[in-house]
Amino acid sequence: MTDLRIGVIGTGMMGCEHIRNVNALPGATITAVSDPNDVPLGWARDNLGDRSAEVAFFHDHRELLASGAVDAVIVASPNHTHAAVLADVLAGDLPVLVEKPMCTTIEDCVTVVERAGRREAITWVGLEYRYMAPIAALLDVVRSNELGELRMLSIREHRFPFLVKVDNWNRFSRNTGGTLVEKCCHFFDLMNLAVGARPSRVYASGGQDVNHLDEVYDGERSDILDNAFVIVDYDNGVRASLDLCMFAEAGRNEQEIVAVGSRGKAETALPGDGLVHVGARADRSVRSMAAIMDSSVAHAGFHFGASYVEVARFCDAVRDGTRAEVSVNDGLWSVVVGVAAHRSIDEGRPVSISEFGLN
Repeated sequence: MTDLRIGVIGTGMMGCEHIRNVNALPGATITAVSDPNDVPLGWARDNLGDRSAEVAFFHDHRELLASGAVDAVIVASPNHTHAAVLADVLAGDLPVLVEKPMCTTIEDCVTVVERAGRREAITWVGLEYRYMAPIAALLDVVRSNELGELRMLSIREHRFPFLVKVDNWNRFSRNTGGTLVEKCCHFFDLMNLAVGARPSRVYASGGQDVNHLDEVYDGERSDILDNAFVIVDYDNGVRASLDLCMFAEAGRNEQEIVAVGSRGKAETALPGDGLVHVGARADRSVRSMAAIMDSSVAHAGFHFGASYVEVARFCDAVRDGTRAEVSVNDGLWSVVVGVAAHRSIDEGRPVSISEFGLN
C-alpha cells in the first residue's frame, strides 16, 4: 500500500512532535510542511533528517493545500491562527487533525463545526490526553459501571510554567484563548467524556501570581494565568473540578485524576507508576491494574505516547473512511468550559453555559 501522504501546518514544538510521530508510523510519511517563520522550518528540517530533501517546504499553508502533495494535513500552528487556517482547509476536502484548542473563541469553534459538517472528509481535534494509557484505563473503569453511578471527577495538574514559543505568542491571552482554554481544554474534554453530559454551570477562581510577572514584549506585559480552581456542574448532576498550578514542578506527579461513583472510586497519576487503583466501598478493598504504554507505540514523545496513538488512529480513519474519534463538537465543548471559567474569574460569579446560546 502506498504511504498516506501527510502535510504539517505549523512546525513549532507540536508540529515537530507530529513529524516525529509520522516518521515512526508505518504506512504514513511527511511529504510537505509549512510555517511562515524560517526558524521552525529549520526545526522541521532537522526532525525530517535525511528525508528532508524529499519534502516540500512552504511559508504559506495555502500553497501546501494547493500543492497536491498531501492526502491529509495536521494543523499545529499557534492557537490564534487556527480559525483562519481551518477556513482554508475546510474549503476543500482534505482530512485534517487540528491541534487543541480547536479555536480560541466559542464563535470560531461554532463556525468550524458548521463548516466541517458540510463536507465528507473528517475533521479530528487533537485532544490526545484521552489516549494516555492510565487515563484511557481509568475512563474504561468509569464506563464499566464498576464504580456505580459517577458522581464526582477531580483533576489536578501541578506542573512547570508555560514553555517559550516562537515570538512569545503564548504569553498573551488574546493569542491563546487564555490558560484555561489553551492548557486546560484537555482536562475539560476528559470531564465531558467521562461524565457523558453537557456542562451547565462553571465557577472559577484564578490569577497570575508567580510566573511571567516581569515579562514584557513590545511594551506589553504578559497576562496569562498561572493557577486556578475550576468547578463544573453537569446536566446530570455530576460535579467535576480542576486544580491547576503552573509553579509546582517539584511534586511527585504532574497530573492526578480521581473518579468517584456511588460504589467506589478510581484514581491514577502521571507520570506515576503506570497503575490505576480501583476501590470498592462495600469491602474497602483496593485493586491495582497496570496501565502502561502499549509496546506498539514507536514514539513516546512529550505525551507518554498519546500523540502517536492519536496520529495513528487519525491515519487509520482516513484510510478506512471512518469518523473522527475526537469530533469538532468535542473540540467546541472543551473550549466552552474554558471560556466560561475565564468569564467566571473576570466577573467574579458563577457562569451558566446557557449564556452562550448553544444548542
